[in-house]
Amino acid sequence: MARTKLVGQRLLYSISLFVSIGVFLKFGYDQGVMSGIITGTYFKAYFNDPTAIELGTMVAVLEIGAFITSVAAGQIGDKVGRKGTLFIGAVVFTIGGAVQTFTIGFWSMVVGRVISGFGVGLLSTIVPIYQSEISPPNHRGALACVEFTCNIFGYSSSVWMDYFCSFIDSDLSWRIPLFIQCVIGSILAFGCVLLPESPRWLIDNNREMEGMEVIADLHGGDANDPVAVAEYREIKDKVREEASLLRESGEERTYRVMWRKYKRRVLLAMSSQAFAQLNGINVISYYAQAGWIGRQAILMTGINSVIYILSTIPTWYLVDRWGRRAILLSGAVMMAAALMATGWWMYVDVPQTPNAVVLCVIIFNAAFGYSWGPIPWLYPPEIMPLVFRAKGVSLSTATNWAFNWIVGEITPFLQETIHWRLYPMHGFFCICSFILVYFLYPETKGVPLEEMDAVFGEDELEERLENASETNSLLANSEARMTGSRSNGEGGSVDTHPFAWVMNMYRRWRHRNYEPIRDET
Repeated sequence: MARTKLVGQRLLYSISLFVSIGVFLKFGYDQGVMSGIITGTYFKAYFNDPTAIELGTMVAVLEIGAFITSVAAGQIGDKVGRKGTLFIGAVVFTIGGAVQTFTIGFWSMVVGRVISGFGVGLLSTIVPIYQSEISPPNHRGALACVEFTCNIFGYSSSVWMDYFCSFIDSDLSWRIPLFIQCVIGSILAFGCVLLPESPRWLIDNNREMEGMEVIADLHGGDANDPVAVAEYREIKDKVREEASLLRESGEERTYRVMWRKYKRRVLLAMSSQAFAQLNGINVISYYAQAGWIGRQAILMTGINSVIYILSTIPTWYLVDRWGRRAILLSGAVMMAAALMATGWWMYVDVPQTPNAVVLCVIIFNAAFGYSWGPIPWLYPPEIMPLVFRAKGVSLSTATNWAFNWIVGEITPFLQETIHWRLYPMHGFFCICSFILVYFLYPETKGVPLEEMDAVFGEDELEERLENASETNSLLANSEARMTGSRSNGEGGSVDTHPFAWVMNMYRRWRHRNYEPIRDET
């Protein structure tokens, strides 16, 4: 492996900025570009005034494709590596963009959207993993949040591109915005060749010298740097420990084994992405364009997107100072208040309602952009162990795409049936997310990935005991129902209540102070 020319923080920041192109594509540009062009006169004429179902299909099929490959990305990321998965995702996305740009009709557009969705699913899964695995603990949160800002910048860029191209009096008004996807995807694909592979993936795949070389480069280029050597040893020891446990149990790195051993972490990762959608971002985005049509709708969306971008910047500085929990909790409170207020103003329906609702939309977008927008992309790769990180994050990302699609599908129907009540309903979900984070989410600020077990207060035996209730004998279950607990074989007891893992997580939360594991040698 050829040594990189950049080393230290310059290398780290260069990598982070470059993979942000993947974030720019994964959610931002690709999702935003369609919202503007489908309202254009030339687009409608080319597709013979498509029906609402046809328009919805052209937009939504991307999420279906993304869902499929986000699940598959767990296997792909482990087999071909983080860098290889990035390259594949970028190439697939570019192909899909080309099919859309040169489409000859409705079905070719649908095919192009599905292909792009495949690429987006791979990128949306692997970019957070790659970023977390190359980032130092004290800057990991900030770098992930910078990526989310690139996500929103991509969305904003697509909206403004649609707006300016709407002044073109030909089919180029919608083909040019679609072609920009190909340009960005090509840049990412070619650049992947220059990126170093994740050192954790290299060490996990018995390429230890290459892994050490990448770690040294990230620490300034000196292979004898004590910090680099200590990090290498810690990663290597953790890989050996996890591999040894799997060998002793005769198990493989399957989704079933991951669920049995780390279901708490998987559920927390999935819940973060689920609530990112249930908390109402799609509903607010839909309302933001209400009352506006054509070019005016694109303009108002563009202005709103600028506010959205600005709201993500404070998190760069706060996430590694306040921590993940404080940001999620405060964001949930502000979003709930904005949604409740939106519902109330729509219910009273007074002359001040339109302006009041616009203000509520701005407050909500700012709160979401600062909290539940970036953190659910940061948290899952942090809490999952290396051997199951790709698979765990693939499930959390698939959860995002699934709930994104569900909420998008039912929102128009709910708006017609329950009207203003829709907003307090999502405010209730914000309250639920607050409770979930407060009691069950451990803080991960400043914790090395290899020491995350200490945050959860668990070891392999404890995981095995707490997750093995389904394999207990009938006698053990009977005794558990009478006593409420069972022996763990070491003089202690393990709660067998159906929600034992929730109660155990709550106990850990009450004693959640993390103490760094230090090398005494």
